[in-house]
Amino acid sequence: MNSTPSPNPSARPPTRPSSAAPALDKARFWNRIARKYASDPIADMAGYDATLRRVLGLLSPEHSVLEIGCGTGTTALRLASATRTVLATDVSAEMIAIAREKLKALPMPMPQLRFEVADADAPVGDGATYDAVLAFNLMHLVSDLDAALDAVVTVLKPGGRFISKTPCLGEMNRMIPALLIPIMRLIGKAPSVLVFDAAQLQSTFKRHGLVIEAVERHGSMRSDIRVFIVACKRG
Repeated sequence: MNSTPSPNPSARPPTRPSSAAPALDKARFWNRIARKYASDPIADMAGYDATLRRVLGLLSPEHSVLEIGCGTGTTALRLASATRTVLATDVSAEMIAIAREKLKALPMPMPQLRFEVADADAPVGDGATYDAVLAFNLMHLVSDLDAALDAVVTVLKPGGRFISKTPCLGEMNRMIPALLIPIMRLIGKAPSVLVFDAAQLQSTFKRHGLVIEAVERHGSMRSDIRVFIVACKRG
């Protein structure tokens, strides 16, 4: 983590122009790398397990849950048994195909879980509302953070929780988001990303009417830029 001054927490995190990463472009990138992504090991398994334990403590068998940006479904598959229903969505059809393969391969059916293609920048179109919305390693990848949070608040029940874990790239050495990531994007090795720190992210949550209940770091390594936030929609 660098020692440069933190940006103004009240400032809006940057918004990517809508034409820079429409759903089709995002889907194309993640479709292309989906199989490799599915085969790569989780970098910090201890931190991931700590997050899952924390989330399980916030869910109940009465809860209907939406996960946005579910990727290949690993998290949804591990959490679904603690809920009434889980709808897990991702912009990538290939990621969803892999998730459905995993679901089909289970030794016992899990009828409360389903996977569907949907973009996190827009509300889910089924008109349902949810007791909890989950977003892991996603909010820095949306096209517009404000639009994505509008979509989250729209589908949350009053008193429902938005539970997220987000890489805050603004807490990295400034050369990584300023130079390395653009180079990787240019050669097709990285997606378009938003750069903000944890204070900016919390400020944006609050601006959308979410009440912050907890801010934690679950990484097992010395430095962890992934902030875990539990936020509640005002009832």
